[in-house]
Amino acid sequence: MTAYEQLGGEEVLRKLTQRFYEIMDTVEDFKELRAMHPGNIQGSEEKLFMFLSGWLGGPNLFMEKYGHPRLRARHMPFKIDKEARNQWVMCIVQAFDDVKIGEPLRTELLHSLLKLADHMRNVQEAT
Repeated sequence: MTAYEQLGGEEVLRKLTQRFYEIMDTVEDFKELRAMHPGNIQGSEEKLFMFLSGWLGGPNLFMEKYGHPRLRARHMPFKIDKEARNQWVMCIVQAFDDVKIGEPLRTELLHSLLKLADHMRNVQEAT
């Protein structure tokens, strides 16, 4: 069974991506992350849904419509430092909690998403 199926398929993934963007759009702590997105976030929400669908082993919607995700290249115009990464991760963690993603799937997905979020960083920071 794929992670997409374990999650609950399209219905739950749609709820998850909607909740992710609701959190990002309304919580003051995530304003830096929100500023990287257009005023209307529906397109961003749909792209995240499409990407995660394929990434989780479901329909490869993003690839079918846009081709290879090339995530780092697509995000290069934005300053993605530790703070931006952390804001993204906190939004997805809160969305997982709100949509009630159960264990062990929750931990497995968060582990993979943490690695992905860290890979997206494009700002060198002093250690």
